[in-house]
Amino acid sequence: MGRHRSDPMGLARLALAVLAVGALVVLLVIGGRALFDSLDTSDAAPVRPSSTPTTSAPAATVRIECVADVCPLVTVRVPGGDVLQHRDMTRGEEVSYFEPELDVVLSDAATVRVTENGRPRPQGEPGEREAFTVRDPEE
Repeated sequence: MGRHRSDPMGLARLALAVLAVGALVVLLVIGGRALFDSLDTSDAAPVRPSSTPTTSAPAATVRIECVADVCPLVTVRVPGGDVLQHRDMTRGEEVSYFEPELDVVLSDAATVRVTENGRPRPQGEPGEREAFTVRDPEE
């Protein structure tokens, strides 16, 4: 009569709750540690801009960067040979080519920033089509 029986379902719920809380604590610890490690930059060497250009990487014969939402049809080809690019580009997209001589056609010269052998080329007018040849001065 005065005996107290434990409820097996109640114990199972309690055990499940303890496991869930333990798993949550483990996930919080792992996440916090990952966040702390990603913010810890004390071991990283500071990056300083170089005042002298490095000569290890040669300048591209031509480098084209899209500065509009869409840069319509940009074509780059080796004269009398392979077409290296013939497509639209999107904002921020860049391409560089190192061939000795390249023919370039820009459907809208105002939408791209072009660098020839490391020197910027004047940007064209909106809607202006430009076609030009770039040669590597070393060749």
